[in-house]
Amino acid sequence: QVQLVESGGGSVQAGGSLRLSCVASGYRLSAYCMGWFRQAPGKEREGVASIDSDGSTTYADSAKGRFTISHDNAKNILYLEMNSLKPEDTATYYCASGAYCGGELSTLWYRYWGQGTQVTVSL
Repeated sequence: QVQLVESGGGSVQAGGSLRLSCVASGYRLSAYCMGWFRQAPGKEREGVASIDSDGSTTYADSAKGRFTISHDNAKNILYLEMNSLKPEDTATYYCASGAYCGGELSTLWYRYWGQGTQVTVSL
């Protein structure tokens, strides 16, 4: 069984940092495209960042320069380092795995999803 479990969310003041983790089990993380998505109440889920099996990364414009996606293939863990957080970053963050990244951040290509972890950024 494939399972993704996120952690690391919480409440932080604007300008602060958080590091999200996603532990994958049931498959080799290195064999898949891994992505982070977020969804705020009343809004559609949007892509944040992705990393391919070869290490290639893609970021949404809103995340460039502030967020960093990485993976530890030995431990089968995906990370999202978030710096200079803004109130508009407030959302539930999900990790997901798929077969193809292709420089895009579309939910269409992601098959497995975690349960989500809440990030709240206050002024």
